[in-house]
Amino acid sequence: MDAAEPSQKSNPRNLRHGISLMKRALKAGGTRALDRRTRVSKALDHWRDELIADLGGSEQVSTQQRAIINVAVKTKLLLDSVDAWLLQQPSLINLRKRAVHPVVLQRQQLADSLIRAMVQLGLERRAKVLPSLSEYLNGTKPKPPALPAPTPETSETDASEATP
Repeated sequence: MDAAEPSQKSNPRNLRHGISLMKRALKAGGTRALDRRTRVSKALDHWRDELIADLGGSEQVSTQQRAIINVAVKTKLLLDSVDAWLLQQPSLINLRKRAVHPVVLQRQQLADSLIRAMVQLGLERRAKVLPSLSEYLNGTKPKPPALPAPTPETSETDASEATP
C-alpha cells in the first residue's frame, strides 16, 4: 500500500451534516468565525446589505433591528448548510427506522426561526429617506417620516375597547 493512500476507506454513509459544529463555531465567534474572503461569507454579507437596504438603509435601521438582522444572517447560514447537506443525501428517510432523518426536523425549526425574524423586521420594503432640496442645500438632515394617522376604523375600535 502506498503511503499517500489512507489505511481505510471512509464510509460514505457516515457523512455528518455538521450543524452542531457550525452552531458551536457561530456561538463562540459569532459572525467573526466566518472568513470574509470565502464565497459563503461574501454571499451572506451581500444578503445582509440587501436586507438593510430593503429596510430603508443603514441610517434607518435601529440597533434592535440590527440584532435581529445578525440573528437572521446566522440562521440563514445554518439553514443553507443543512439544505446543501440534505440535497446530497440519497433519501430523506432513514429506512432502518422508517422515519425522516432528525436533521429534517431541525431544518424546519431553522426555517421557522428565519421566518419569525423576517416578520419582526417587516415584510414590506421601505424607501430610503432622502433630504428635500432645501434640506440638502442647507446641509441639514432629513426629517423622519411622520407616523400614519389612525384610520376611523381603528380609532372606533380603540374607543369601543376603552369604554367599559
